[in-house]
Amino acid sequence: MFIHCLGAAAGGGYPQWNCACEGCRKARATPEAATTHAGIAVSGDGERWFLLNATPDVHHQIAADPSLHPGPGIRATPVAGVLLTDAEFDHTIGLLMLREESSLTVYGTYPVLEALTLWFPVRELLSDYADLTWSLVDVGKPLDLDDRLRVTPFLTGSKAPRYVGSSQLRGPSSEWEVGYRLEDRQTRGTAVYAPTLPKWDDGFAEQVASADCVFVDGTFWTDDEMSRQGAGNRTGRSMGHMPISGDDGSARALAALPAKRKIYTHINNTNPILDEDSEERRWVTGLGIEIGRAGLEVEV
Repeated sequence: MFIHCLGAAAGGGYPQWNCACEGCRKARATPEAATTHAGIAVSGDGERWFLLNATPDVHHQIAADPSLHPGPGIRATPVAGVLLTDAEFDHTIGLLMLREESSLTVYGTYPVLEALTLWFPVRELLSDYADLTWSLVDVGKPLDLDDRLRVTPFLTGSKAPRYVGSSQLRGPSSEWEVGYRLEDRQTRGTAVYAPTLPKWDDGFAEQVASADCVFVDGTFWTDDEMSRQGAGNRTGRSMGHMPISGDDGSARALAALPAKRKIYTHINNTNPILDEDSEERRWVTGLGIEIGRAGLEVEV
């Protein structure tokens, strides 16, 4: 199984267009420090690829990865589908870019597909522009994407996007946020992708206990990071993201895993681990944890 990291930033990207925090200023002054929105591409055979989330940067991410380039036919593409972890804008806006009469399968839980039908009506908007198949995934039920690649969605949280508000769904409403366990049935290699993680509970611990590679939510360094920097009043946990640092943070739990590769993704522009010179980044990497970046490749 081949995994290509396409970007590692949380919503807004890095730098964020309207942010003058220290990190964003540095990313503007040093463009190589910048990163696009968090997403990965996965393939069992290196020929057919599936995107995990479709970010606002998806066309640039595809252009930057030769494995995802179209051809040999003029409109042939190795991108076969998109697996959605939630219905947030930074994970779904890219679907609007993947039109141009493309034939793709988009996978999501019931509330995610419902949100893209009723409140952010991507499905209707794209109906005349692309040949998209919308496929329901069930939490805990394995799905074979091809002869080698098997994915199993698992619940990480139940927070709906803010644009949904208090609206009522027509069906199950708890499965808003999922991660995916990825398995190569030939090599038996496994990976977990979970860009949103409100808590490291027993269910999540079970998913990552035997994984060879883990991509996990690294949005905030501290729970009060936004208010400390004057960038907002909401806490990380209220937005569905547990912090990295602290006794109850994700770093120590992640470092203790036997996985060969442990990688933070979905990192907010205010998070100091994006700065290669920061003490926080040195501490995290000293634990054997990598910081996600476009171009990072993993084979399991």
